[in-house]
Amino acid sequence: MKFVSQKADTKMNSANNIYSNEVRSKLVVLITAVTTVLEIFFGYWTHSMALLADGWHMASHVFALSLSWMAYYVARKYSNTAKYTFDSKKLLSLSGLLSAVALFFVAVFMAVESIMRLLRPLDIQFNTAIIIAIWGLIVNLASAFVLHGGRNDDHNIRGAYFHVLADALTSIIAIAALTAGIIWEIYWLDCAVGIVGAIVITKWAISLMWNAGKELVDFKNL
Repeated sequence: MKFVSQKADTKMNSANNIYSNEVRSKLVVLITAVTTVLEIFFGYWTHSMALLADGWHMASHVFALSLSWMAYYVARKYSNTAKYTFDSKKLLSLSGLLSAVALFFVAVFMAVESIMRLLRPLDIQFNTAIIIAIWGLIVNLASAFVLHGGRNDDHNIRGAYFHVLADALTSIIAIAALTAGIIWEIYWLDCAVGIVGAIVITKWAISLMWNAGKELVDFKNL
């Protein structure tokens, strides 16, 4: 009887964690989507590659974070029904894997665009761009705070958390590059930092793909 009770408690805790992470993901998707539109619009308007890369990077994260949100919704709604049966943990790992793949392609996009801008530079409206970049950083840090309470063994919420951390990194890099452009007129940094950010984000994406993939195939050390 005690074993049955413990099993029921575990199941209830799992359901509560799924719902909690669903709410976290939903909130982050909404505030990130608004910031994405602002960064992309002002990135094109100000000709800042750092700000534009951050905006498109965040746009891919809106898609990836939406996958996380949908994964929690499906897991909560269908995992305990009589009609459907599946392993909700594997579903969340699959969403984490897809997020990692999206993250990798964003890194490639950032690197290519940055190299093209180095070869064909444009005049940048630094003051406007840096204001939007600072706002993006604030949103990313707030999103990371919201997602930080998720469980460490949930690859889906970890994927979402890494996405907003990557966004925060690109925002910081963008702010640094724009500041250098304003103070020291080092204009090429606006593009160079995009390449550095792409390298770091690629490393995070590969790590997440490896961990989520092991979960999907039940890879264990014997």
